[in-house]
Amino acid sequence: MKMERVLEILQSEKDIPVHYKGVPIWIEGVDKNSCLATIQARGTHDESRVLSIDGLEEI
Repeated sequence: MKMERVLEILQSEKDIPVHYKGVPIWIEGVDKNSCLATIQARGTHDESRVLSIDGLEEI
């Protein structure tokens, strides 16, 4: 996913479905300089993970 779209999703009031490797996730934040996103799997209380935005897919 491109950085511009990640930022749009973060700023949106709508619930925009995003997946990482087929798993629905929340984007908690993004680091523009490193192109890394902090994510958490939806519906879980798993710890947050940091990963490249390249692996994010809008569904």
